[in-house]
Amino acid sequence: MSVPYETAAYEPAESPESPEEHLERLLGRALNSFELPDEVIRRLDCALAHDSSLRSAHHSAGLHRETYRHTWLLADGSAVTLWELVHNTVPGGDAQHEVYVDEEELHTATARLALPPDTPDFELPVLMQLSSIPEPRHVYAPDDSADHARRLLRRAENPDRPGAETAALLATAVAHQITQAFGRPGRVGRAGLSFALYEHAFLLADGREVSLWEVEHTATPDGRHMCEVYTTEDAARDAMERRAARQG
Repeated sequence: MSVPYETAAYEPAESPESPEEHLERLLGRALNSFELPDEVIRRLDCALAHDSSLRSAHHSAGLHRETYRHTWLLADGSAVTLWELVHNTVPGGDAQHEVYVDEEELHTATARLALPPDTPDFELPVLMQLSSIPEPRHVYAPDDSADHARRLLRRAENPDRPGAETAALLATAVAHQITQAFGRPGRVGRAGLSFALYEHAFLLADGREVSLWEVEHTATPDGRHMCEVYTTEDAARDAMERRAARQG
């Protein structure tokens, strides 16, 4: 069974449409948008990225029903999802749009539609869905994060520090979080040396997450503090081990 897809109403994942524009368009076509809680709308004001996917469809005798999931990634790393119901009330009639804050409300709304019972609903397979936003690993704070990344890379002294490609990627950072990492001490900390490992996690404008790992240590000839930056935790910890071994 073929499923028509309203390309004029729904943008693919690569669309340049901003999260604000996508929300405005969704609310503008929904007949019941005024019923959405104000708190939900306020939270969506800080959305950084969005994603839409066709979740299910039902077509029979000129009647149709589709449900869509719209998800926005927020600056604090959380996500907000709205559910859209698209249907016609008479065969061949214009599509009507409704929007809900949870699936239970969506199911209640779909149950009232006059679709014949002999054509079962179906869920689209994963390969037919648009890309989804992954669950964020960090709690981010927007705070001139692109400049923070630039300064971090500038103070790195290791020859194998991240290069221009990483710098260009992090120029799109909109939020970040810094945490100190512990564990796997090995030889680190011997001979009076000071070592510290930090993860600098960045949230990019497109919703991706990128981390840099900073090693601060005093394993230098004159005992001064030195900063090294790596793209993986393993590379950073290996560098700490090597520095400690040379001074041990």
